[in-house]
Amino acid sequence: MDERIMKCFFATIAVITIMALSGCASSFGRRDVKQSASIVSYLFPNASETPKMNTGVTYLRPPVRVGLAFVPTAARSSELPEAERIKLLERVRDSFMRAPYIGSIEIIPTAYLRPAGGFADMGQVARMFNVEVMAMVSYDQVQFNDSNALSFLYWTIIGAYVIQGDQYDVRTMLDVSVFDVTSRTLLMRAPGTSQVNGSATLAGYSARARQAQIEGYNKAVDALAPALQTELDRFRERIKTEANFRVEAKPGYRGGGSVDWLSFAVVALVVLGWWAARRRKTDDVISGIPAKAQTP
Repeated sequence: MDERIMKCFFATIAVITIMALSGCASSFGRRDVKQSASIVSYLFPNASETPKMNTGVTYLRPPVRVGLAFVPTAARSSELPEAERIKLLERVRDSFMRAPYIGSIEIIPTAYLRPAGGFADMGQVARMFNVEVMAMVSYDQVQFNDSNALSFLYWTIIGAYVIQGDQYDVRTMLDVSVFDVTSRTLLMRAPGTSQVNGSATLAGYSARARQAQIEGYNKAVDALAPALQTELDRFRERIKTEANFRVEAKPGYRGGGSVDWLSFAVVALVVLGWWAARRRKTDDVISGIPAKAQTP
């Protein structure tokens, strides 16, 4: 009797173990998680061919007011939380503020933008926040998950752990596209990419995976910041020479643009020095004339 009970006990344990292992294999097999927001899909939702950007004259009035936002998507359940988005946008904003021709930057929550809204949606949001230029952050993140063949299941009183069981590889791409709202002209763009590798136990996988996704976005911003700064500097030089840009500075502006203010100051000093020297020479000539000769 005892022997039969023992056999039934071990048989039950064996079945439970096999089911647990098969369940683990099915749950932690190859799974790819993708998050994506395309600037092309947002601005040209019905485009059947490669969109053509405006190449006409663009008028800029520095200091420019900029709106900064993530490209919206229809699927929100697995996307980066809004609080994390705001933190990332604040870091991107710091790079913009270094440009002398940028006046103010408004961070715009994603909820204000409509998925596939196009330029009409962008223009409406720009008017709402009183900005002239929109900087849209698009992204593409893929998390590749696969089961490590060397891993094994370890049971404890509180649950199961897969030791070195699940490997993940998170690859992230961020891209900032800057548009003049009125002319719908693409002014500049800058990319940033990152890769995060790691592993986690079964019990802690979900939390570690979310952390890896956020880490991927932060590292992508680290790469994007210097690229954006370079593009901002290049743009400052471009608007001085390219014929399709017209710069009309707002009253009181003394920053960059099509005028080289340092050169202007040097020229002004030279002219002022020349005028002072001529004035002194004239005074010397007048003072050397006898008093009677000066009297009419």
